[in-house]
Amino acid sequence: MRLFKNAKFPFVEKRYIFFTISAILVLASILGIIFKGINWSTDFTGGVSIIINMQPKDSKVPPLSIDNLRKVINDAGFKEAEIQFIGDSSNATFQIKVGGEDVNKVKEQITEVLTTQLPEYVQGRDMQNDVIRQIDVVGAKAGMEMRNNAIIAVLISMLFMIIYIWIRYEFTFGLMGIVALFHDVIILVGVFAFTQKEFTMTILAALLTLVGYSINDTIVIYDRIREDLKIHRKDSVPVIFNRAINSTLSRTVITGSTTLVTALSLYFFGGPVIHDFALAMSLGIIIGTYSSIFIASNLVLETFGHTRTEKQAIKHLTKKK
Repeated sequence: MRLFKNAKFPFVEKRYIFFTISAILVLASILGIIFKGINWSTDFTGGVSIIINMQPKDSKVPPLSIDNLRKVINDAGFKEAEIQFIGDSSNATFQIKVGGEDVNKVKEQITEVLTTQLPEYVQGRDMQNDVIRQIDVVGAKAGMEMRNNAIIAVLISMLFMIIYIWIRYEFTFGLMGIVALFHDVIILVGVFAFTQKEFTMTILAALLTLVGYSINDTIVIYDRIREDLKIHRKDSVPVIFNRAINSTLSRTVITGSTTLVTALSLYFFGGPVIHDFALAMSLGIIIGTYSSIFIASNLVLETFGHTRTEKQAIKHLTKKK
């Protein structure tokens, strides 16, 4: 199966348009991270996380709104509580995050609040199993260590990628590939900052997966560029780069599309537990495929365009086996 046979899209010629789009997205993401912040889960901040289901037995009782639940919880003394829906609002499943490490005390307090303030939603139901679905606790110190380790893990993975691509190709390829990865990571984290979706260990796993996915796509294009630089020495460097991107376009789009279909299937049919993970994977695939096609190789070309003549660039880029 092959798409875009004999494609001749002007990826290199239009690179400044793509650079502008990416710059806007990255800047918006950074501003979102700075001003809205990341909604770290209790995995990273410490505290108690309780998942409750407030679907009443009586069908005549209207669905519980998140604003109503938030008011009840805040009035009970949990002023800093974070409350959000888990999955679709029609399921009436909420996650409540509060400070503290005494899980039994928090569970008793939440149980009392729900029983006294929202009796119509818990009457006739088993509080311990039916209403309170899950409860977890993470110490503040452990949460901070996990958050720091998560950041270090991402940075270390990128460092080793630079080293590998430097050895396999050339340092500029590695450096620009990692710049493109930072582009992907920042935009994805920015989406979570703007939407205030909870950033959990599961989302971190998706982020690390997408780092590897994106660099794999980029390396395929890099490999074709290196081969074409050796074969088409009489052509200009921009022409060689553009031909390489077009010749790998079918493979990149097919790989991205099939993976995206799987991620979207998880998003729509996988249930609320993996909803945010599937969202991160779907967005990451789109962003990673975009950066592999439009950003990574054009950054390499732009770097050489300002530091070497075309003959010097070809000689330098093809010196490694």
